[in-house]
Amino acid sequence: MSFDVQGRLHEIFDETQVSEKFRKREFVLEIPDGSYTQYAKFQLTQDKCGILDNYKTGDEVKVAFNLSGKPFTKNGTTMYFTNLQAWRVEHAGSAAQPQASGGNPYAAQQPVKSSSSFISDDMDNDLPF
Repeated sequence: MSFDVQGRLHEIFDETQVSEKFRKREFVLEIPDGSYTQYAKFQLTQDKCGILDNYKTGDEVKVAFNLSGKPFTKNGTTMYFTNLQAWRVEHAGSAAQPQASGGNPYAAQQPVKSSSSFISDDMDNDLPF
C-alpha cells in the first residue's frame, strides 16, 4: 500500500549497516494532527539511504511511503511488526523542484494517496466518482 504524508523532520538518524547486504536509515516526522502532534518513524533502505542527505532537522517535507506488516512467531507467541518504508522525500510545497528520490516498484499497483491529515484511505468511500 502506498501513502503520503506531510510534516516536519524531527530527527534524522545515521545510516546503519544491518548486515553485509542490508543497510537502513531511519528518520522521525513530526505530523500535526489536531490538538496532538504525531511522531512517526520511517525507514529508508539500500540505495534510498542517501535521500535525506539534502535535508536537515526542521525542514517541511512530503514523504511517500509503503505500509507493510509482518508476523513473527517465537516460542509459540506471535508478534506483529509494522514498517513505514519511505521511498521518496521532497520539500513540501515545491513539487516542481527535482528531488532526490527513488522509484517505487509498487506505484503502478496502488496510487499515492494525498492527505492534509495523518493518513487517508479511500476504502470506505462509496461515492461513484
